[in-house]
Amino acid sequence: MLLMLLAQISDLHLDGSDRARDRTIRVMDHLRSLPRPVDALLVTGDLADHAAEAEYEEAVRLLDAPFPVLACPGNHDARPAYRKAFLGEAPDAAPVNRVHHVAGTAVLMCDATIPGRDEGRLDAETLAWIDATLGALPDGVPALIAFHQPPVELHHPLPDAGMLQEPERLAALLDAHPRVVAVLTGHAHTAAASTFAGRPLIVGPAVTWTLRLPWEGDRPADRDQPPGLAFHVLGEDRRLTTHFRVVL
Repeated sequence: MLLMLLAQISDLHLDGSDRARDRTIRVMDHLRSLPRPVDALLVTGDLADHAAEAEYEEAVRLLDAPFPVLACPGNHDARPAYRKAFLGEAPDAAPVNRVHHVAGTAVLMCDATIPGRDEGRLDAETLAWIDATLGALPDGVPALIAFHQPPVELHHPLPDAGMLQEPERLAALLDAHPRVVAVLTGHAHTAAASTFAGRPLIVGPAVTWTLRLPWEGDRPADRDQPPGLAFHVLGEDRRLTTHFRVVL
């Protein structure tokens, strides 16, 4: 039986262009029109392309929805501008970590960014926050962890050059928290499924462009593919099932 329905989008790269705006509008219109609304939408990083305040202000407008929208930063985002324009907070360079409670499930949106770098790292402050947040949850509450950079190789040189560094630190932490059902990321611009720390690892597709894999051609960025999204269904048995879709 369905316990929770989440949608996930990633890598909007809003840059003020009609193309980025229109692709985001198409996805959001699709989600708003669903006969059964999602319980929440996860946006796993790179909301903005240049981390300009105007780009985050546009993200606020475009992501307005009748369901909760939960986000985390990506490598194209900058924490001070992200906090000010997207979260309405005072500019601050500290990691942006938030826990949200959705349909009886804790969803931890974590900041794995390293300012000025493409690769990611969950720093000591964020790892301690994850550990404390998971440890404080009531017995029986499942959890999902989301951040931007995948913690495993995806067999393409572009995302693999910017993957999460020191993933073993997160894996060791997860060993102590069996309530974590799955790990969700973005960054790679391709829908992908793997495993990490004995759990499903789901990489959400991008809104802006799709990664062409090495066996599909030389040019990595396929800008002709429609924007993608993922639907995650969490059942009462804590089994996560993911369906990928494109929006034409």
